[in-house]
Amino acid sequence: MYDLLFIYLLLINAVGFIFMLLDKHYAKTNHWRIRESTLLTIAALGGSLGSLIGMKTARHKTQKLKFQFWIPVFLLLHCFLILWSTSLI
Repeated sequence: MYDLLFIYLLLINAVGFIFMLLDKHYAKTNHWRIRESTLLTIAALGGSLGSLIGMKTARHKTQKLKFQFWIPVFLLLHCFLILWSTSLI
């Protein structure tokens, strides 16, 4: 069970990281952009750590208040849920 959770979290965080980098690249090249709602949904579904690392690495969406607020909130919530689900709390 925990193996599947680990694989899911690894994949969704990779997607969050890659999408942040892609959106930054698209912004620089005047290409179609990834919706902010999509980026936040990926973070909410478990990709908050990857999204946060992607934000910091690409220096993307770091000035947007909703990203400054929601990405860390999702990360804290996910950490709590993981600790709770593994009975460490």
